[in-house]
Amino acid sequence: MAVSLREYRARIRSVESTKKITRAMELIAASRIIKAQQRAQAAAPYARELTRAVSAVATFSNVDHPLTEETTESNRAAVLIVTSDRGLAGAYSSSVIKEAERLMEKLRGEGKEVAVYISGRKGVAYFSFRKREIVQSWTGHSDQPTYDVAREMSDTLIEQFLTEETGVDEVHVVYSRFKSMLVQEPTAVRLLPLEIVEGEERPSEEELLPLYEFEPSPAEVLDALLPKYVTSRIYFALLQAAASELAARQRAMKSATDNATELIKKYTRIANQARQAGITQEISEIVGGVNALADANAGHE
Repeated sequence: MAVSLREYRARIRSVESTKKITRAMELIAASRIIKAQQRAQAAAPYARELTRAVSAVATFSNVDHPLTEETTESNRAAVLIVTSDRGLAGAYSSSVIKEAERLMEKLRGEGKEVAVYISGRKGVAYFSFRKREIVQSWTGHSDQPTYDVAREMSDTLIEQFLTEETGVDEVHVVYSRFKSMLVQEPTAVRLLPLEIVEGEERPSEEELLPLYEFEPSPAEVLDALLPKYVTSRIYFALLQAAASELAARQRAMKSATDNATELIKKYTRIANQARQAGITQEISEIVGGVNALADANAGHE
């Protein structure tokens, strides 16, 4: 019984040590979520105005641009999957990968070859373990993405899209959209060719449409704006994914801390029962010994 009691006490100490770690990670994730949300909110005005500018040029000019042209036969598609670099975030990365698998299965069903691009070590590990080809990957920035990384991704994908023979005809990105601390939704978006829509309501017949003048020319304006637009979309996806990752990690670590607390209570209760049983057994043995000595003395008399 003493050995069992020592085992339970060792388990309690081990779980208490784990609880301290999970609690610290929970607090770190909670503090970083605020910064991630602030970065996403700070980038929103630029992305919104850039979207309006691109929408205006694409809508009110009759210029055909390679990034906006729909191909009649699409044979190859690129998919950028945004996952995390670290674990301990619950089902965050796995949910994004499942959404990407559904998208790739749909694209293959349409007769398209899929080229995989990965952001985050978890996605790289998933595809490498299954010996599936990865065209290019980016790691080390999932919780704190930078605009330079987003620009590098967009330059690579745009280059592949503009390459006629060995390039791709479509570019998709799969990431986790941050809706709230409790809800993060895996989302798949087609980036190229661009689908630019400004507002959901169509203007009425009596409404006057604005007249735009583009300098130096609509084609040159599109050449300057469209790559920046794609970069801003990718950067927005990375910021959303970072906030989602931190929220998922905080929730997972809180759950782990709560489970550790319950486990400590359970082991403490079992250890107390084992200790009480040991004491009871020792008392019984002492009482039995005393009775045996009393009986022996009575026999000698």
